Formats: sequence, structure tokens, C-alpha cells
Amino acid sequence: MQGILYEEVSIWQFLFISCVLGGWTAWRTGKSVAESWEGMPRLILYVALLGLGIRFVHHALFEGTMFSLQYYIVDTIVLLLFATAGFRYYRTKQMTNNYYWLYEKASPFSWKAK
Repeated sequence: MQGILYEEVSIWQFLFISCVLGGWTAWRTGKSVAESWEGMPRLILYVALLGLGIRFVHHALFEGTMFSLQYYIVDTIVLLLFATAGFRYYRTKQMTNNYYWLYEKASPFSWKAK
């Protein structure tokens, strides 16, 4: 897996930077986009920019490659998973709280009509 999904010596560096730090930031980005009633295109734009930031953190802390398309895509996909989960979680919360007479929670990430 080393060399395909991450370039660091240890997978723990990748998990810490991309999944813990980046994942938390992406989750909060999804929350922010959902709370401002924006859509998925805005979320994808923000996650693409966040992917550049995470690549910089890999470069600055662990001397990783700054401009590597392969690792940028991997990091951005990981971030997009976290951001989409945060977006759907908070959008479900919004829809069921603001329109409680129309919708109820079907799961933490979706709602259904009453």
C-alpha cells in the first residue's frame, strides 16, 4: 500500500494527517456548507482546496511531495468521504428540525417524509 495510497514511511503518518486532521477539518467543512444551505458543488470546491492544504501539511511535516497528482487525488477522496458524511449528517439534522412537520430522520444521514 505504501507508494500507492501514501508516500510516508509509516501508514500512521498518513492516517494522522489525512484521516484525523484532514478528516476532522473536512467534517467541519461539510457542517459549514450544510448550515449555510449550500449544495454539493460548493462542498466539492472546498474539499478540492482542502486537499491542497493537506498536501502542504504532508510536505511541511514529513517532506512529502507537494505537487503529486496521485497523492492529491487519494487525499482529496479521503477528505470528500468525511466532508460528505458531515454534510449529510447536518443537512438531515436541519431538515428534521426546521421542517419537523414534513420530515423525520430515517438514519443519521437521511430523512423521509412523514
